[in-house]
Amino acid sequence: MAEQARDQNDSRLTERGRATRERILRAAADMMYVRGVSATTLDDVRAASGTSKSQLYRHYPDKDALVRDVVALQAAELLERQHQLLQRLNSLRGLERWRDAMVEHNALRNGAYGCPLGSLAGELADQDEEARKALARHFDSWAGLLRAGLERMKDSGVLRPDADTGELATGLMAALQGGYLLAQTTQDVKPMRIALDMAIGHIRACAAPAEDAGPPTAGSAGR
Repeated sequence: MAEQARDQNDSRLTERGRATRERILRAAADMMYVRGVSATTLDDVRAASGTSKSQLYRHYPDKDALVRDVVALQAAELLERQHQLLQRLNSLRGLERWRDAMVEHNALRNGAYGCPLGSLAGELADQDEEARKALARHFDSWAGLLRAGLERMKDSGVLRPDADTGELATGLMAALQGGYLLAQTTQDVKPMRIALDMAIGHIRACAAPAEDAGPPTAGSAGR
C-alpha cells in the first residue's frame, strides 16, 4: 500500500519535482550506505542534495519515508545488476564467474561498507517492520535469481535430480552476506572469497556423475 501511494504521488509530480525528489533520494542512499542510517539526518540529506527544508519535507515529511525509498532504490539497482549476472547461469563455471564478479566489485572498496542491502538490514530489521518486510522480499528475489540458475543446472544434468536448489541458493546467500561482513570488518575481500568458495564447493558436491550428465549446452563453458 505504501509503495502504491508513493507511485501515485510520483505521477502527480512535475518534471522538476521528480528531479528534486531523485536528487534527495540519491543523496540519502549514498550517505546511508557510507555513514549508516542512524548517523544520517534529514539536515545532512538536505545539505548534500542542495535542497531547502520546504523542498525536502514536501517530498519526505519524515525520515522513515525516506529510508523506505532508499531501501527500494538500493534493491532495484542491486537486483538489476544481479539479473544481468545471473540471467544465463547454467554451469559451475558460470557460478564461479558470478563469485569473481561479486568479490572483484567489493574489492574496489577493500570490502568497506558491506552489501547495500545487508547493511540496511543490519540497522533496520529490528527497528522498522515495514522496512524489514521489504528487505525480506528483496533478499527472496535475489535468492530466486540464484535458485533459477541452479534449476537450469539441474535441468541440464549438471546437478543431480535430487539437489535441493532452494537450500543451495539459501546457502549461497548466507555465504555471500557473511563474506560481506567479514570483508567489511577486515577491510579485505579474502574472507568473502573463501566463504563463497566453500558454498560453491558444496554445490559441486551435488553435481551429477560425469557419465550421467547430459551433453554440454551451447555457451555453457563461457558462463
